Amino acid sequence: MNILQFLSRYNLMDYAERIFCRTVDFIYSKHPQPFPEKYNLINCKIISHRGEHDNRSVFENTLKAFDKVLDKGVFGIEFDIRWTKDLKPVVLHDMNTKRLYNKEIDINKVWFSDLRTAVPEIPSLEEIISRYGKRLHLMVEIKQEVYPEPLKQAGILKNLFSDLTPLKDYHFISLLPEIFSIIDFVPKSTFIPVARLNLKSMSQIALLNNYGGVAGHYLLVTNSVIKKHLDKNQKIGTGFVESENCLFRELNRGTEWIFSNNAVKLQTSINSSLKLVT
Repeated sequence: MNILQFLSRYNLMDYAERIFCRTVDFIYSKHPQPFPEKYNLINCKIISHRGEHDNRSVFENTLKAFDKVLDKGVFGIEFDIRWTKDLKPVVLHDMNTKRLYNKEIDINKVWFSDLRTAVPEIPSLEEIISRYGKRLHLMVEIKQEVYPEPLKQAGILKNLFSDLTPLKDYHFISLLPEIFSIIDFVPKSTFIPVARLNLKSMSQIALLNNYGGVAGHYLLVTNSVIKKHLDKNQKIGTGFVESENCLFRELNRGTEWIFSNNAVKLQTSINSSLKLVT
């Protein structure tokens, strides 16, 4: 197991990222921002990151978590896909089920039927598309992992998304843009590279490949980066916004997609703000 697999398996990178995000958001929450223009409020696109979850009563990337977003006015949901041994795409962030479900099951080593029996909470991608397609915008994160049959897997994805329209109904996002080469049935503008600390390189990749834009933490996405992409008719996504002050800051900067772990709370703030300008 290499260092990246170790960090991913035990979720240490996500843990460090959460601490960082909470600290930065606390700081920004103390700095009031100008009230956004009505146009920005109306066109605000909030993305629920792995659904509304606390990983105690409601687990991330589950139907229960995503159901909490429905009918709340939230624009979309972000979720991760993994592949079972029999090449069934399922919705789970980690490579195995240890962190969330306390069971040592590697997703790529088990058949879907056995996974469903062991951890019925994990939905298939097919279930997600059937339940939320055209009702919520789908931000589908393609994870770094081994693709044993990339052509077949691309065909499976093409079939699953066949009733949806790229850009309008869904985007593919990834921390590893090279993975986009596996997906050959959508225009390049469907792809959104996601940066951690490597925003500069991800931004360049998006610009050079005519992707749909770039996403990253709002502290790292500078105004100059936003301008470069807007000038190329590309879009910006930032996360993880949790406070109203930070939400207003992003709307004022021209951010297209606002990723949050508290999407319903932010949407409630948007709805309340709209009442003040109508």
